[in-house]
Amino acid sequence: MILTLALLAGLVVAWLLIGAVEKFRLGLRFTQALLYVPFKLAYRISDNRITVVRKAQVPVIYVISHQSRFEPALMLSLLPDDTLHILDEVSARSPWLEPWRELGRTIAFNAEHVFVSRRLVRVLKGKGRLAVYLPDAVEPDVKTFRLFRAVTRIAMQADARIVPIFVTGARSLPVSLTPADKAPRHWFPRLSISVLEPMTIAELVARNPDQASNTNALFDRVAEARLFGTDLDRGLFLAMRDAADRVGASHTIIEDVISGALSYRKMFIGARVLGRRFEAVTASGEAVGVMLPNANGVVLSLVGLFSAGRVAAMINYTAGPASVTAAIRTAVIRTVVSSRAFVEKADLADIVAAAETGGARLLWLEDLRTSVTTLDKLAAALLWRLPLQRQDAAKPGVILFTSGSEGTPKAVVLSQKNLLANAMQAEARITISPADILLNVLPVFHSFGLTGGTILPLVTGVKLFLYPSPLHYKIIPEIARKVKPTIMFGTDTFLANYARTAKDGDFSSLRFVVAGAEAVKPETRRTYRERFQAEIIEGFGLTEAAPVVAVNTAIHGRDGTVGRLLPAIRMKLEPVEGINDAGQLWLDGPNMMMGYMTADRPGELQPLTGWHDTGDIVAVDREGFITIRGRAKRFAKIAGEMVSLGAVEMLVQSLWPEEHHAAVAVPDKRRGERIVLVTTADEASAEELRQFGKKAGAAELMVPNDIVKVEEIPVLGSGKTDYVSTRKLAIDRLGLGVAA
Repeated sequence: MILTLALLAGLVVAWLLIGAVEKFRLGLRFTQALLYVPFKLAYRISDNRITVVRKAQVPVIYVISHQSRFEPALMLSLLPDDTLHILDEVSARSPWLEPWRELGRTIAFNAEHVFVSRRLVRVLKGKGRLAVYLPDAVEPDVKTFRLFRAVTRIAMQADARIVPIFVTGARSLPVSLTPADKAPRHWFPRLSISVLEPMTIAELVARNPDQASNTNALFDRVAEARLFGTDLDRGLFLAMRDAADRVGASHTIIEDVISGALSYRKMFIGARVLGRRFEAVTASGEAVGVMLPNANGVVLSLVGLFSAGRVAAMINYTAGPASVTAAIRTAVIRTVVSSRAFVEKADLADIVAAAETGGARLLWLEDLRTSVTTLDKLAAALLWRLPLQRQDAAKPGVILFTSGSEGTPKAVVLSQKNLLANAMQAEARITISPADILLNVLPVFHSFGLTGGTILPLVTGVKLFLYPSPLHYKIIPEIARKVKPTIMFGTDTFLANYARTAKDGDFSSLRFVVAGAEAVKPETRRTYRERFQAEIIEGFGLTEAAPVVAVNTAIHGRDGTVGRLLPAIRMKLEPVEGINDAGQLWLDGPNMMMGYMTADRPGELQPLTGWHDTGDIVAVDREGFITIRGRAKRFAKIAGEMVSLGAVEMLVQSLWPEEHHAAVAVPDKRRGERIVLVTTADEASAEELRQFGKKAGAAELMVPNDIVKVEEIPVLGSGKTDYVSTRKLAIDRLGLGVAA
């Protein structure tokens, strides 16, 4: 009995001592500190940003993402005690929350109704503080979005600062408000409190003045708190391991048509075995080429390279021998990881020779596999959680090569932080969970296929099914019928071809399809909506942005646009001569590349400093939805007028929707440039196009007089139109004799 009492007394003393430490460390009242101690100890909370919360100047509104039943208790323990907490009805009545409710002021409201704003504005104008708990919704429905509008209106009327708060890990708590299949439960997950600096609505809007919506500015700021709840400095290997901890090491994470399925544990074991081999033949920080198809082997190789502190240089094996040799030399690649079976099946002997001509030697996965010993496997099985080298997310992680759709390819150097930031920016905008299955047919040498189609699922626990070629138009719908993916990535060209060969039930499991790289045609969007009940959400990106910049969502989308900017990306529009309603897009954000490597300065990182000029001409509406008018290089200057070649293609597509078209500009002695239409439409005629353009209200300058008919439009491995080859083809056919 005495021992029990002594033990209890010791616990009480320890509780009081820890409470005293927390009181002085965070500036809490002693009763707040005492009730915070159980949370701090049980969930090892990272709370160093709470000082930002407590020092925020009044009037201030704390906007908390309500993910679990714990947030109200946690915030009542940590926020200044004069804060008025607006609780949902359950939190306002729960008996277990009573001790915490006594710490501050609380009122209840029905989440189905909008706040009574006058009273709250008076509280704020009286130098007050509010804490509002908004539903944790990446894509809020209409009712939830009304709450964002209400908070925005209150903040503007009171000129209050906004402080978003996101508790990372709360979705995994036993009292989470998210269904268990979408957020696996853990009794004591580690929690981290993400807090952003206080800003007024006017200051938030001023960061991206071209997006004038006040409510969207608040919505984006809350999404940023979610984004920065992830420690972007941990790097990709540790982020993937964190995902394995959340969903379970035995959770199936990758699968292909040959090797079958692998769990996180098996993936890390295989990656460690390969990483050891990469360490033995390459130097730390060295660029190692990866020339592999979409299969489990490419994921194991990537994770192995990240673990070993090497840079993965993704070789575009569809680009042709000259481009591959140039890429090898530009990035100073001495070793290329590949597979003999793949090279033989894809008939890539000339690409292998091109890599060797550039100075690289091939490291074959088949040889590595036969060299693995039982001891290697045992060591990897025991140490799979540990990276082989110290991880530094700020250093180069991946080298990608631009598609060269308009000129000579360049090497784009992306840090692991760039890639992880972009994956988590997408996760903060699109609703995904471990309950999803993602079918990726886009090659990993393409930035869209790498970040969106591979890295995103690996760091979020979404099961990834890899298919080696996007060109198998008949097979991919059959694969989809068997795999039952809920998410698919693709380009308009690929998606349209899949739809032509698919049976009605093949894509019935899809929730949505993310499309990028080229504009989505209305008929493609309509086909997927009507036949498969799947929404195509169009996005926009560039390799230099790792790559996703903007995206529509299934709930917040606008056809004909590429959506709104992802969280934490800033943009500015520079005026373009001859274009009044759009501007040239410049970007800045945590996902923007480290810099370029070029052929004239091989192996040398030419760092990006400040804003990046995308070369895209865009228009932005009041809600922030971006419409791509075309590349700056994809405008023709005809008699001093700027004409969008993309707009010309859209006009032609409306007339001959079943065919493929490309508009290019060629030199013209009289007008400077003229537009040539390259098309697969046998029946295309300049007169019919002219009459159609007149009816559509198109300017006369937009309508091409020259038409070049071809069997196929040249395309790149990414599915984009190869405009360099197309322009050269047009010049040759027209006999202009001008070098492309």
